[in-house]
Amino acid sequence: MMKKYFFTIFAAMLLSMPAARASLACYQGDARMAQGKKAQPKAKSLEVSFNYQKQAGPGSNQYAVWIENEKGEVVKTLFVTSFTTKGRVRGNERLRVGEQSSGMQPMRGYVKRPNCVPTWVKTVKANDLSDQQLDAVTGATPQAGGKQTFTWDFTDQQGKKVKQGKYRVIVEATLYQASDIIYSGTFSTQDKAGNVALASKLTEPKESHQGMITDVKAVLK
Repeated sequence: MMKKYFFTIFAAMLLSMPAARASLACYQGDARMAQGKKAQPKAKSLEVSFNYQKQAGPGSNQYAVWIENEKGEVVKTLFVTSFTTKGRVRGNERLRVGEQSSGMQPMRGYVKRPNCVPTWVKTVKANDLSDQQLDAVTGATPQAGGKQTFTWDFTDQQGKKVKQGKYRVIVEATLYQASDIIYSGTFSTQDKAGNVALASKLTEPKESHQGMITDVKAVLK
């Protein structure tokens, strides 16, 4: 009788051990997941990227990347193509910049061609900016296709850290003449690392130059 009793207890212990192990493993797994989520740090920067393919013909290949605050004010321009801000001098094409200026300067691209990233020009109030201020955010238009990457380190145009809160990233591209596309997404400087959802708006749905910029991404890192 005693042997049967001990055998029953031993059998019950054997049967319960796998379940105990499984429960322990499940508990440890949940604990690791919770610890991993808790340890995920806040983002320290925003990386914006897209694939660029140069288009043939004039009135194209212009783009700008910038950050706005909740009021819709430009906090920082990360990049704008050089023709938009500097233009090109052809023959006697020149324009006096500012009534107080005695020097002659090349006509700014957005003056010669008002379709050059018009949303950026209006939002940043380009007419109120000096050539030096525009130069600081201007870069050459890539001569070959490839991935373009820009990083925002949560600072303003003067290099000062911005206040914590919600911001908006915008990528605008002039595809051809008046055809324009804008990608935008809202995020917070307190968000954890991850992708920022972007929405796009195209002025000419049937535009054949849509391949100018593709695979647009914004990632908090």
